[in-house]
Amino acid sequence: MKLIIAIVQDEDAQKLTSTLMNEGYSVTKLATTGGFLRSGNTTFLIGVDEERLDHAMELIEKVCKSRKQFATAPSPVADTSGGYAPYPVEVTVGGATVFVVEVKDFRKI
Repeated sequence: MKLIIAIVQDEDAQKLTSTLMNEGYSVTKLATTGGFLRSGNTTFLIGVDEERLDHAMELIEKVCKSRKQFATAPSPVADTSGGYAPYPVEVTVGGATVFVVEVKDFRKI
């Protein structure tokens, strides 16, 4: 058995939940926050048998597409008031960060 830990942007979370559940996967969702953009993420815990691992990964890849968006970053140069002026920066968001780990024992109690 494998445990998929998938961290996805909140924007993709509902669609991924529906897609996985419609395909018969049990899903546990955790609300998490990303470090770089401090934006909302959802972390999914998905237990799968080895033979269904590739299918689950395909579903995650299909739903969680990366895209570009603008975020504000502080300027490295101080403005006239002595503070730092934010400026827009294009960043890639979305997609999924996925970890697959071996599960030695699984019990549903």
